[in-house]
Amino acid sequence: MKVVLFCGGLGMRMREGTSNVPKPMAMIGDRPLLWHVMRYYAHFGHTDFVLALGYGAAVVKDYFLHYDETLSNDFTLVGGNRDVQLFSTDITDWNITFIDTGLKATIGERLMRVRKYVEDEPMFLANYADTLTDAPLPEMVERFRASTAAVSMLAVPPVSTHHVVEMGPDGAVSRVRDFRELMTWENGGYFIMRPEIFDHLREGEDMVPHAFDRLIPDRKLLAQQYDGFWRAVDTFKDRAEMEEAYNHGNCPWMLWDSTRRPSLVPTQRS
Repeated sequence: MKVVLFCGGLGMRMREGTSNVPKPMAMIGDRPLLWHVMRYYAHFGHTDFVLALGYGAAVVKDYFLHYDETLSNDFTLVGGNRDVQLFSTDITDWNITFIDTGLKATIGERLMRVRKYVEDEPMFLANYADTLTDAPLPEMVERFRASTAAVSMLAVPPVSTHHVVEMGPDGAVSRVRDFRELMTWENGGYFIMRPEIFDHLREGEDMVPHAFDRLIPDRKLLAQQYDGFWRAVDTFKDRAEMEEAYNHGNCPWMLWDSTRRPSLVPTQRS
């Protein structure tokens, strides 16, 4: 299946100092966040990507146009010259379509602008370019395939280190509990879609909640709950924590590399 990735975010909350790198290109280890998301899909055999670009489009294009396989693969440098013999490769079987969808477009508008690249597919995948998970994609695809829904979305527990305070009218506290104990779920991205979604998108609106709200009355929106590893890399603190996890070889999302998945990384963030 084709994979649409929304890569237009400014990433203002992730910046440090004068950095103006777009959020999908923030580094985790020796590869950008976007690469980690794409590598997850490639692990399951989905290597036909459509990148819906916005801010920093040139940075994304330049990265892949000058992609260096040696950064994440073992190799032999023959005779001390530039004859490189790779033991494995990352992206030689990937197809990547780069589409500039505008600086200020919403997610829904970006999806509309790549419609012609996916509308002939029975189903396609879509996702934000800043979320990492080890969710079982094949099982999610099969559940969606067996349904009549137009869209499936990953639903994850709320990620917060805050505590919920329950109190009476007089302010007397009756209970304090972890936010994650609430019986609620949040949008975790990792969408599976049928072309029917395009009937519900509008210019000037967003995919969430506007288009999704139109699906709900007809029971066309399917949520797939997952309480394993999931992390949105929204802020500089998030990125720093994922970088630390990478440096310690503690990367549940790297399903393609068993040497980096010894244990789980905490999902909470403040």
